Amino acid sequence: MTAGGLIVKSNIKKIVRELDKENSVSSVAEEVGMALEKKVENLLEEAIKRTKANNRRTLQARDL
Repeated sequence: MTAGGLIVKSNIKKIVRELDKENSVSSVAEEVGMALEKKVENLLEEAIKRTKANNRRTLQARDL
């Protein structure tokens, strides 16, 4: 696990408001930031495995 910082927690609420066109979500729980951080870490870990499996040193969008 990383030290964090990949997800900017102050932007989560702003993005949720932008994506929620019906304004049905009124607040965002604190643990959403931690859950997003973990999902992104897992996504990157899998992408790194694919990069290595393809004998490349550059992680590319297709690895995601």
